[in-house]
Amino acid sequence: MNIHIDTDKCTGHGVCEGLAEDLFEVGDDGLAYLLQDPPEDRRAVVEQAVAQCPTWALSIEE
Repeated sequence: MNIHIDTDKCTGHGVCEGLAEDLFEVGDDGLAYLLQDPPEDRRAVVEQAVAQCPTWALSIEE
């Protein structure tokens, strides 16, 4: 499972970081960053972050 963050859409709301602070971080530039590739057992929280992203900046690529 690979996570893609569209930096043209991301506005740094931090929903992803709030759901999985071990996987996502909003940087000083106001963009979300992936801290590590998520293990498969974290799929549910990643799917939740994708679904709740207010700008649809996150996606899962298989």
